[in-house]
Amino acid sequence: MLGMERSLGIDLGTVSVLIFQKGKGVVLQEPSVVSIIKDTGKILAVGEEAKNMIGKTPGNIIAIQPMKSGVIANYEITEKMLSYFIKKVCGNSKMFRPQVVICVPSGGTEVEKRAALEAAMQAGARKAYLVEEPMAAAIGAGLEISEPYGNMIIDIGGGTSDIAVISLGGIVVSESLRVAGNNFDENIIKHIKSKYKLMIGEKTAENLKIEVGAAIELEDELTTEIRGRDLVTGLPKTISVGSNELLKALAPSLKVIVEGVKTVLERTPPELAADIADKGIVLAGGGALLRNFDKLLTEITGIPVYLAEDPVFCVALGAGKVLDNIHMLKSGLISTYK
Repeated sequence: MLGMERSLGIDLGTVSVLIFQKGKGVVLQEPSVVSIIKDTGKILAVGEEAKNMIGKTPGNIIAIQPMKSGVIANYEITEKMLSYFIKKVCGNSKMFRPQVVICVPSGGTEVEKRAALEAAMQAGARKAYLVEEPMAAAIGAGLEISEPYGNMIIDIGGGTSDIAVISLGGIVVSESLRVAGNNFDENIIKHIKSKYKLMIGEKTAENLKIEVGAAIELEDELTTEIRGRDLVTGLPKTISVGSNELLKALAPSLKVIVEGVKTVLERTPPELAADIADKGIVLAGGGALLRNFDKLLTEITGIPVYLAEDPVFCVALGAGKVLDNIHMLKSGLISTYK
């Protein structure tokens, strides 16, 4: 039984890592960041502690995000980061190595999927399985994926947006876009730099998005103040930014996601499309928390769009539920590495 308690569902995201532990729920949510000493490669900090160093480190210390667009960009650092998080959850015992289900974007290549499995094994897993993110998100959102009708999920993470139609326990049509929450932040940084000649960091951009960001114009506009470095004088400067102005900055990324949703709907078999029109579309992932994103998608598709109950935790919760059903799930859903 102890071994089962050490079964972990891991949402290995570009922005954060969430770990679901069987019997306990989500036990870890930390940023996917590792800070290392440049010259020696020695790891100084992982997760929250490392994120706090971003943009504030001396030249010899660098903060690395080893995941890019939902896939492993730096294998060695990812493995060390995973190992750190697994030990943090399971302790240091070599006797009880956990069984792990790890989530990957639906558009990942075989090489990228193999890298995720191997990183989990090297980080101390006894067995590692893969589940595609939209499948995990759909399970975590409580959709009946094994039934013979269409379910549509849009999972907007930090590095990827995964859009999928699922029926009879398998993905029928899917699209994985390398445009997601991180791109919203980049759009904001670019806009503030070009309009105000003000340089802001990723953290400020993210806070701005959370405080006043929206996917459609708000009747009562929200505004907030941000501080950055004036590119003309080089001195700190404070400006006020409104939600409707921010919408213009976010428009290019929103357009890509909307087009992706339309593409998936166009490729969906008619019977499943009828089910989706009837039941609606579920929106999950941290990026889905952008104000009125569901309303924007409803406006464009004409289909009701609902925000999942725990959008940020959907993938990790889904990975946790997969742990209970490994023996029942189709071989096409999960790859295993022994």
